[in-house]
Amino acid sequence: MSKSDTMTSRWMRFQNRFYARLSQRQKAVTGFVAQPDPRTVGSFARGRQLVAGNLLFAGYLVEAEDTGLWDVAAPSAGFDDERHGFAWLDDLAAVGDMRAREKAQRWVWGWIEAHGRGQGPGWVPDLTGRRVMRWINHAIFLLRGADEKQSRLFFRSLAQQTWFLSKRWQAATPGLPRFETLAGLVQAGLALEGLEQIADLALRALAGECDRQVDAQGGIPTRNPEELLEVFTLLSWTSAALSDLGRGTPVAQANAIKRIAPTLRSLRHADGALARFHGGGRGVEGRLEQALAQSGVKHKAATELPMGYARLSAARTTIIVDASVPPSGAASFNAHASTLAFELTSGRRPLIVNCGSGASFGLDWRRAGRATPSHSTLCLDGFSSARLTNPLPGRESQALVDAPQEVPVDFEDAFEGIRFMAGHDGYAKVFGLTHARTFELRFDGRELMVEDILLTATDKAKRQFDKAMDASGLKGIGYDIRFHLHPDVDAALDLGGAAVSMALKSGEIWVFRHDGIGKLSVEPSVYLEKGRLKPRATKQIVLSGRAMEYATRIRWTLSKAQDTAYAVRDTHRDEPEFD
Repeated sequence: MSKSDTMTSRWMRFQNRFYARLSQRQKAVTGFVAQPDPRTVGSFARGRQLVAGNLLFAGYLVEAEDTGLWDVAAPSAGFDDERHGFAWLDDLAAVGDMRAREKAQRWVWGWIEAHGRGQGPGWVPDLTGRRVMRWINHAIFLLRGADEKQSRLFFRSLAQQTWFLSKRWQAATPGLPRFETLAGLVQAGLALEGLEQIADLALRALAGECDRQVDAQGGIPTRNPEELLEVFTLLSWTSAALSDLGRGTPVAQANAIKRIAPTLRSLRHADGALARFHGGGRGVEGRLEQALAQSGVKHKAATELPMGYARLSAARTTIIVDASVPPSGAASFNAHASTLAFELTSGRRPLIVNCGSGASFGLDWRRAGRATPSHSTLCLDGFSSARLTNPLPGRESQALVDAPQEVPVDFEDAFEGIRFMAGHDGYAKVFGLTHARTFELRFDGRELMVEDILLTATDKAKRQFDKAMDASGLKGIGYDIRFHLHPDVDAALDLGGAAVSMALKSGEIWVFRHDGIGKLSVEPSVYLEKGRLKPRATKQIVLSGRAMEYATRIRWTLSKAQDTAYAVRDTHRDEPEFD
């Protein structure tokens, strides 16, 4: 980290502390303009765990049945962020019984006592915005049974945090953190008596962020589908809060909601879950449908490449491909080297996935999850299609550099389905090879045919390939085409090693075959998802070989062998599918 970065970081922390302590001079508000309705939905199961004293934040489990939340030593900065952000309040409210309310009250007023005077790591704009929204959303739940002194402390703290947000929102990182900050400020200004002027200021700022951060196709710079959902949800909540007060939504915000909705619809699989790319997960269950319904935006087609992804769908099969260059600049600090990786879902059952983000399991898993081998695509000689910079002191993320510069794409009709072609030059600098991939999905959704090509596109690329061949002792450039399987998939290599059978819990069986070039194997893999203590074990299909010439072609197919047991075994057969 450079000296100027260090000075800037110190100055930001000083300003946060300064305004946090200055907020103590603000007068308490007397109450709400109207009774707030909870807009955030939590997990009943996680709420029960919290009531039992099991604190699972950022991949760490701390058992604290008799210990206050704020007396626990945080095992990581991520753990601290989660508890100070108060998203766990959604989970306790989802339980909603007396024990859950008593714990929520003890932890909320415990925060006021321990950190309410402007102390602690929770006084940063995005965490404060997240916290204020939860306190307002669940105010009726929290204030039930509270005495007059507790109510005064609660409203005084809300007023102080709202004032802090009004002074520090510009310090929030552009993107989701700033949207969280401004959404919290808007919610507070609309809900608390006498703060309407703050709400108007925040609405203008939020409209500005919509114009800057949401592009014409409804995407955001990080290209993280789950993050896009969070932004969309915040904008929808804010719009609903305005509607409840008889106010209209600012034009820039309304237009951003209209642009994002079709993009999100294109980024979800047939089971309703989001594609997991660039640090994003499947999304909180039910949140996407709730946000889309609340937005009121009718279904309409997105662009061909919504936020840089290609979506192929037929019958009950959906395929989503990362078909653009990775995020750049500040947006690349959580980006993955996943160009041309894909996911495939059959009905309500994921089949081919990416490993996902390992951020909640520590820095090593975070770094591993971002590498190309953690995605369902081709990898050359163990290299990623983009490189991570060396870790910087005091930073958990590294920027993505040497990424593909060009990703040409094309859609066309095929004889029996739809064809999508894409390529990238991420390996040209080291090996002189361009990776091109052609997907062809049949109209009935029962077969996906793919051709992977490694080629030297120019004379310069041929010279670079020759150098790489010399370095290998003329043994060729090794490649691995990986297909990470969802943990619920049972996979077995057929006798002779020519195919792999994959059984889904629905009773469907899919079969992977290839053209005989290369070695086929089934190897261990991991499935990384938030909310778990450790990665889930799963398997991956690996097709390995060596590129010996200026052009190498590898053909493979994924086809459905049978689905006769589907109606008997799939417990979700009556649920709708999402196309």
